[in-house]
This record gives sequence, structure tokens and C-alpha cells, in this order.
Amino acid sequence: MTTQPNPKDAYAQAGVDIDAGNALVQRIKPLARATARHGTTAALGGFGAFFDLKATGYKDPLLVSSNDGVGTKLKIAIETGLHHGIGIDCVAMCVNDVVVSGAEPLFFLDYYATGKLDVAVAEQVIASVAKGCQQAGCALVGGETAELPGLYAAGDYDVAGFTVGAVERGQVITGETIAAGDVVLGVASSGLHSNGFSLVRNIVKTSGFDYQAPAPFAPQQSLGAALLTPTLIYVKPLLALTKAVTVKGMAHITGGGLLENVPRVLPAGLGVDMDVTTWPLPPVFAWLAKQAYLAAADMLRTFNCGIGMVVVVAPEQAAAASAHLTASGLKHWQIGGVAKRVGSEEVMQFKGISPAWLG
Repeated sequence: MTTQPNPKDAYAQAGVDIDAGNALVQRIKPLARATARHGTTAALGGFGAFFDLKATGYKDPLLVSSNDGVGTKLKIAIETGLHHGIGIDCVAMCVNDVVVSGAEPLFFLDYYATGKLDVAVAEQVIASVAKGCQQAGCALVGGETAELPGLYAAGDYDVAGFTVGAVERGQVITGETIAAGDVVLGVASSGLHSNGFSLVRNIVKTSGFDYQAPAPFAPQQSLGAALLTPTLIYVKPLLALTKAVTVKGMAHITGGGLLENVPRVLPAGLGVDMDVTTWPLPPVFAWLAKQAYLAAADMLRTFNCGIGMVVVVAPEQAAAASAHLTASGLKHWQIGGVAKRVGSEEVMQFKGISPAWLG
């Protein structure tokens, strides 16, 4: 009697384990359910995810979307086995981009890809995605887990995400009302967030540091754990701020740093005079600058330098905005002001830059 080959076994021999994928789905279903909010049941398993926008209470909403990944910060997580914050980074990079328009993130989808699925690792990553969604108040409604043998090295994976938010048509924050004399507030970052890690990893490698050893700038933690500090999710406190005061503009400080992200919300003919001595440069940035002999311009273009979000308000609103940020637990400083720019003048002008600023 001839025995027919089992196509499932053949697929597994080719490197794709359907059973492992199904097991992961079962493990993450309760994680997704924990993120449920008005408009969705956050159920997994269908071919598409539904969201009832009417159930959220919006009257005339505009939808705002964003997608992003974590970048090469993933390599440190893979090398150290510390995966529990990576999903928060993924969510943060998307929802923080949405909230600067005054929009509330409604739902999130993730994409997890690897060469060979390690259910335990994938569960840690997606559990942290769910945690990030809870911090942002959005629902994890679905995603994709792709096992791609031959495309990723052993142990490697990638994670990316996509979010959709909503804002009432008349409440969109565009930056178009920003004027000379407005106040620029800088909200603290939690560290590197998810930008500049190709440079960070190169510094660690060329300087001979060990991710398992105590961090030179935070000896109570390993270097790997310190560098993997998750990105702050600013959604809830910033949405509350927009309801309390008139926010003219916000900028999420990601790739390009303060130098390139703040101008994205400024009308033509305006710039920002920023004083870098108005906030403390976190030790991780001073350490990186020292190790790689980085100039201030390189730091300000590559890293957030301790400022994860910038908020622009009229001067008469500054005290109220500061009080609300303080009440929400966010460290912040008045770091500059909006000024006119003529001709070829640099949009961003920095005061207080000196060797002492970089430690």
C-alpha cells in the first residue's frame, strides 16, 4: 500500500511550521482582547478586522494613519534576549506620530516576521505590542505573523506596525497658526527611543563594550537593558492637553532629531530659537557623544537628546500647558521660542552649545 505524503509535514520540512503559528495565535488572543475599546471587540482569527467608528462618538471625523518599525534596535534585543519592550517601541513610533495631529489612535495592527518561528519569543514581542496599545488606548485588532525561511538569519526577526486614529474635522492640529513669539515646550524622552541605533550599535562594537556588562552611564542596569528602554507613549497626556489648552503644533522627535523634526510643523518664514541648556542632557547621550567624538550638530540630527516631543503654544497658554503636563507626570521644560526667519537664515538656531553640554 502506498502512503501519501502529508503536505503539512512537507511544509514543515521546508521551514514553515503551521502548528507553531496556530499556537502563537491562541496565545496572543487574550492579549488582544485586553486592548478592546469602543468600536471593536479586538477578536483575532478572521480575514479582516472591523472597526465601528460610529461607536467611538465622533461626529465628523478625519482618519489619520501611520506605520513604522523599530529599526536596528531589534538587533540588541535579539543579542541580549530582552524582547519585552520592543513591541512598545513599535506602537509608540506609530501612535506618537498620530497624536501630533490631535488625533486619538483607535486601532493597531502588527507585522512580525522571522526565519523560524520561536513561539516564546514572538509571544513576548506581541505581548509588549499589546502593552503599548493599552498605554495608547488603542485596540490591537489583528496583524500578521510570517515565517520566512531563508530570508532571515537564525534568531532574527522584524516587527512593524500600522495604526489608524481619528480627530474631529475642526480640531486638527496643523501648525499653521504658529506665530513669532509662541513658546516651545520640550517633553522628556525615556532615552534613545527607537532612532540612531545603527550608530549606537557601531559605537558599542568598535569600543568593545559588552551588552551584558553594567552600562557606563547607568551601572544599575546592563548596557543592553539600558539601551532597550522602551519609547515613551505620549498619547493620553497629550490628548488631555489638547482639551485643556490651545495647542498650535506638536512634533514627535524621531529620526532627524530636533534639527529636522521641529521645522516640519512650522509655517514658512518662521524658525525656533532653542536653548539646549534649558533641559538636562541624559547621560546616555553624553556617553555616546564621548565614545564617538560626536559634534553637537551630529547629536541634534541623529538623536532626540532627551526631548521626545515638542509642543508649541501661545505665550499666554504656556503656564496652563506646563501645569497640565506636570499633572500628567511628564517632565518638560520651556526650551525655546518661535521667531521670524529671513532669507537663508537657519530655521533651527541653538544656543548654549558648548563642550560642557556634551559632557
